[in-house]
Amino acid sequence: MSEGAERPIGITLGDPAGVGPEIICKALADMEAAHRRQVLVIGSIPVLKAAAEITGTDLKFVEGRPGEVIEGTVAVDHIPVDGPVTFGRLDPRCGDAAFRFIASAVEHARAGRIGCIVTAPINKEALNRAGHHYDGHTGMLAALTGSRSSFMLLASERLSAVHVSTHVSLKKAIDRATPQRILETIRAGHKHLRRLGLAAPRIAVAGINPHCGENGLFGREDDEQVAPGVEMARGEGIDVTGPVSPDTVYHRAYHGAFDLVVAQYHDQGHIPMKLVAFDTTVNVSLGLPIDRTSVDHGTAFDIAGTGKASHINMHAAIAYARKLAAHPKPSPGA
Repeated sequence: MSEGAERPIGITLGDPAGVGPEIICKALADMEAAHRRQVLVIGSIPVLKAAAEITGTDLKFVEGRPGEVIEGTVAVDHIPVDGPVTFGRLDPRCGDAAFRFIASAVEHARAGRIGCIVTAPINKEALNRAGHHYDGHTGMLAALTGSRSSFMLLASERLSAVHVSTHVSLKKAIDRATPQRILETIRAGHKHLRRLGLAAPRIAVAGINPHCGENGLFGREDDEQVAPGVEMARGEGIDVTGPVSPDTVYHRAYHGAFDLVVAQYHDQGHIPMKLVAFDTTVNVSLGLPIDRTSVDHGTAFDIAGTGKASHINMHAAIAYARKLAAHPKPSPGA
């Protein structure tokens, strides 16, 4: 690829029975032709054709690679679903197909054929019924890339949060909030923001307990687990504050005091993000050797197949992916 050329992105179909195929079709139809030629959709062509008909989008899908298919068509890495697809119905065969779409996308990314993966939503129950026992995309991508761990970043224009843990019980989340894990989360967020051009990211680390424990009155976790992780990050020269009371930290970040909040567990990060940027929050995986963005919503089986699903979030995920593709990952250790 010539210097300065746009690196292609790959979009996985998600669960074929969910809204993924429809929002992909809508987003592709809205894209400029030049940008659409730099997309590889990883999924089933028959499902894509059905979604294009449902959404009334005039798209033609052909097997091929980005930039190599004929004008007016969309390149697809065709991976068939093992059986007919009924939109809106939970089906282990669709869970298995969703896994195979993602595994293929990882291969493309690791081979350098695409610069970033954009994932449409999967259904965790269908995935696990198919024998793929993961808590979602984040854990699956870590396993497929041989990574020790990864971190979920939710990014929007005015507020972003990276999570110490995600799809575990609250009890387990507190146990996982070790000083080392908190340090690694801070590092991942700091490295990501610097990659995107922020010279000195300002990071706040939310506490675990109400008012960060009030000096032990409501628990010692903030003093014994969070504060040491923050101090280690400060020792590395990172501009980080914490623990900060979780009931005020997001308000402060939203109004410009911080560039990123480290959330201790799933709901502590997801609730404020979905409150202020429900349609535009992008899910980004950090700490992997490849790049991945995603919509921040589920398969919406209740409206799948109706053409009603909004593609605003898919637009945001694609835009963020193109930004990452334009800023290649630094070499390890950089």
